[in-house]
Amino acid sequence: MKPVTSLATLALALTFVPAPAFSQDSAAGEREITTEIIEFPDGLETPRSEAEEVAVDQTMRILRLDDRPGGLNAVIALAPDITAQVRATQTLPLGGRTVLVKDNIETRELPTTAGSLALAGNMTRRDAPMIANLRAAGGVVLGKTNLSEWANIRDFNSTSGWSAVGGLTRNPHAIDRNTCGSSSGSGAAVAAGFAWAAIGTETNGSITCPASINGVVGFKPTVGLVSRTHVVPISSTQDTAGPMARSVADAAMLLGAMAGSDPADPATADADRYKRDFTQGLADASLEGVRIGVMRKQVGDRADVSAVFDAALADLAAAGAVLVDIDYEPNEEMSRDSFTVLLFELRDEMGKYLRSIPPVAQGEEATPRSLADLIAFNEAHADTEMRWFGQDIFEMAEGTTDRPAYEAARANAIHLAGERGIDMLLAENDVAFLIAPTRGPAWTTDLVNGDNYNGSIGFGSPAAIAGYPHLTVPMGAIEDLPVGISIIGGKWQDWEVLKAGAAYERARSAEIPTPDFKRWMPDAGNPSDR
Repeated sequence: MKPVTSLATLALALTFVPAPAFSQDSAAGEREITTEIIEFPDGLETPRSEAEEVAVDQTMRILRLDDRPGGLNAVIALAPDITAQVRATQTLPLGGRTVLVKDNIETRELPTTAGSLALAGNMTRRDAPMIANLRAAGGVVLGKTNLSEWANIRDFNSTSGWSAVGGLTRNPHAIDRNTCGSSSGSGAAVAAGFAWAAIGTETNGSITCPASINGVVGFKPTVGLVSRTHVVPISSTQDTAGPMARSVADAAMLLGAMAGSDPADPATADADRYKRDFTQGLADASLEGVRIGVMRKQVGDRADVSAVFDAALADLAAAGAVLVDIDYEPNEEMSRDSFTVLLFELRDEMGKYLRSIPPVAQGEEATPRSLADLIAFNEAHADTEMRWFGQDIFEMAEGTTDRPAYEAARANAIHLAGERGIDMLLAENDVAFLIAPTRGPAWTTDLVNGDNYNGSIGFGSPAAIAGYPHLTVPMGAIEDLPVGISIIGGKWQDWEVLKAGAAYERARSAEIPTPDFKRWMPDAGNPSDR
């Protein structure tokens, strides 16, 4: 226990209040975090625990590296009374560990905007059940992270990491490079050391891609292990929240705190059956004799990604894994039917969510209660909402009304991704897991032209569509830009996937770069801008 001798530091540590509005300091529309400092009588000192010291240090790091022109811009708002929260939770399992939360997940003390100005005043004052579980386990909500607006479901030509509320989030490994999305701020913040861990959400790639590109661990659990209640939705078929952390063990610990059944979310009916201490057995998990399917054709056309992946395969083999090459071609019918599902569920479930929130205080404008209302809001505020890209997907979803076609597409997509996809690949090849590169390295951010995935493919879509667990672990780097390896298992095999990831993490020979918060520069011996 260390006494606090600086009153200003104590005040700053105790109370953080998010700014009621945001100020734009660049064309990207970056939000400025402001703090309110409470004055205390001269000479006041109070003991501060190690956990409180960590929370204060992390907060000061955010203010130094994130909340400034040219900073990462990963954190939208900081929670009030952070050290008081830490102090109240130190006897609980997580012991006051700090967690940043993606801004499409409701927390009682902060607005939930999904990055849209239409929800800038969405203060529901309720916790999503996963957040209530987190607090009960001793986790502390440090603040909210930026995201790709509406979790990247508004338009085909969006730029990951940008929202009208939060502006553009930058990659800590190279600030001119993209963070991927939609859990952009969560991935960047964890890589930057702004919190112990973060929570992201995924419909298809939105946890695993930003985790891979920012050089951290990301885990998309089986759909139904974590409640989606009070989360801004896209798809009840594919949506889930999951942990993002700097190690598999930390991700597993956070998952255990978040998971659990929720009567309001029927998909979680079996969650309590599968919830457990996911950290158990990670420290001594072995790959000896474990058969792993290698998805060679999912590497893409990049020789540099292939080289890093080959090194990871060598590490797995050295750890005793039996590697089995698997021939797989992406199923276009599966992808097409999945998109039909996303469009239908977006329209239906977004309306249900918007009708569940209290009136949003934003002048004379009515609170949006449907996807059509959001489309109209964007049209009325095109200068701020649609400067960089439009809302083609929103408009397509609004025109989707054929329920029989949706139901048929949903059944077929899940069948092709699950039973005829991952399940068949595992069974026919007698393997426990499937692996592939998660994604190539971060591309240069381009607000005008949108994202460019640089020839990388990955194997995340079948897991997303089937609702199966998908873990990404850093496996190396290309020109100091991180890349991850994906480990995918069958439904409810979350613990087994995490154990495999922890074993690989120990076996990994590659060095993972440390963020330097600068613009990307090529190595002197290889000037190609890849």
